[in-house]
Amino acid sequence: MFDDYPNIVDNAGVKPASASLASLVSAAMASPASDFKRPLASLSFGLNFLASGLDAPAMKATNLAIHLLNGVATFLLVRLLLLAMGVTDAKTAGRQAALMATAWMILPINLTGVLYVVQRMESMANLAVLLGLWGYVAGRLRMRESSGGFALATASLILGTLAGVTAKETAVMLPLYAFLVEAVVFRFRSSADANASVDRRISWLFGVVLAAPMLAGTIWVLPRVIDPRVWASRDFTLQSRLLSESRIVLDYVAWTVVPTPSAQSFYHDDFLVSRGLLTPPSTLLSILALIVLATVAFSARNVSKPFTLGIGLFFACHLLTATILPLELIYEHRNYFASLGLVMALAGAVEFLASRTPSLRRPMFLAVAALILLWSGSTAVTALAWGDPLSLARELARRAPSSPRAQYELGRMYIIASNYDASSPLLDKAYAPLEVAAALPRSSILPEQALIFLNSRMGRPVKDAWWDSMIQKLSMSTPSVQDESALSALASCLSEQRCAFPAQRLLDAYLAALDHPKPTARLLSMYSDFAWNTLVDHPLALKMQKEAITRAPQEPTYRVNMARMCIVDGYFDLADQQIRWLESADIGGWLASDVARLKKQLREAHETRQGSPSPRNLAE
Repeated sequence: MFDDYPNIVDNAGVKPASASLASLVSAAMASPASDFKRPLASLSFGLNFLASGLDAPAMKATNLAIHLLNGVATFLLVRLLLLAMGVTDAKTAGRQAALMATAWMILPINLTGVLYVVQRMESMANLAVLLGLWGYVAGRLRMRESSGGFALATASLILGTLAGVTAKETAVMLPLYAFLVEAVVFRFRSSADANASVDRRISWLFGVVLAAPMLAGTIWVLPRVIDPRVWASRDFTLQSRLLSESRIVLDYVAWTVVPTPSAQSFYHDDFLVSRGLLTPPSTLLSILALIVLATVAFSARNVSKPFTLGIGLFFACHLLTATILPLELIYEHRNYFASLGLVMALAGAVEFLASRTPSLRRPMFLAVAALILLWSGSTAVTALAWGDPLSLARELARRAPSSPRAQYELGRMYIIASNYDASSPLLDKAYAPLEVAAALPRSSILPEQALIFLNSRMGRPVKDAWWDSMIQKLSMSTPSVQDESALSALASCLSEQRCAFPAQRLLDAYLAALDHPKPTARLLSMYSDFAWNTLVDHPLALKMQKEAITRAPQEPTYRVNMARMCIVDGYFDLADQQIRWLESADIGGWLASDVARLKKQLREAHETRQGSPSPRNLAE
């Protein structure tokens, strides 16, 4: 579902033909989700494909195995932390750690980190984070007991971070998590003695692995986030994002502890963005609530370290995704690690209150048991809905009636389930949710695309109103990734002659999308393909592909397309330039098949042109 399609289902790169080194390296470098490619996660999708194709249950089983490994790592980490805090004996620490790890594994908010296949990226990254933290705490405990352990602590931070970011960039937060553990638990001392002096090695370590990278990252990110053009494709600005996230982060707390069906709706694109402190009023109240929570956590640092550390880890986890980066506002899987902090904080609060007021001990433990039952039941009900695509689409549309994505997905699933059979009763059911989705505020052009695609495929009349709505949306705001995907799907359907509609209408849509400052390289390349295949305007296609390369010079796909077009049109020198660039970027053979194919095409084109006029130069 959703981002599974561009990252896995429609991504030929993660479908290796064999288990050869070149094929596996190519799969590892095939992620469109990030400039950093997330090679470990992409490689795992490729290995899944080799083992079982695009079988969804097999992919989800792999995710579940990773989640269970994370549960074991959580148990090991929490047990060591409890021992390091000195809050209990070894036997009790084991029991409490097992309870917290189990509670964390069954949290409803973590379900999308497991059943949403593409978010294996998140769970894999956090496996490295959890193991890295475990190694760090183990090293610090060893430093308390002897002179050793510093190398283990250092290696765990560095290797854990490096391994984690190959799955997803969120693993860069590992040094910050370790810093919080250091501040709350070890206090930068190599001895349990409160009067011991600060160990300078620890201070230098965090200067190298945390302070310096954080400074470099800030310098790199700031010019981007203060540029208004970066926010053009969003319906919020930097200021409104920060205001909105104050409400969202507080929502995450509520959704984790007391989940509701709407909290587990997967699609949250119907969220009302905060435009000011009092628009809506809950913005200011949320900011105050977060300040109070942080203040209480800091004040409790000497009486309930698990509570303080847990709240600190929760906030730290959202420092990356809930602040200044121009990401989408809400995703449940962003709480995969953060929810562990809340479980730890809840356990710490319960233990502290029960120890201070013995009469509350039994009622509080019963309340905890009730919570665990609530979490288990909620996770089970939602997981059952995920067992069938159509039932899931119906359930998510019911949970989020004002979400354009949820309504679009329901209409799309009706179409798929009908198998384009005109006699199927499901086919006509698709129109209502798609029309609703198209009319909802802040919707993409996906609903209009689906309606045009459906009627064109079925030989039914395509309403001008659908085209007009699509073009208006593209004119009003910078196209999103979903908008670009919709245009690409229509162009492919038309060029493959599976759809019949006027090419001029799609051209108008493309021109509306391109009529914004700095169109993306992906959109330029898509328009190039449309110009080449449908408009048969080769000069325009070459021009657009060249602009795509200028926008994203390190993306090999655009250079492959450029070389192919140049070979066909006789621009052999330029084709050779692109091939040489691809050869220089071919690390581990991941571009070898593309290079070999292009070389063969270029050689054959040269042979065909022997005795013909000389190859042209694009400058002509």
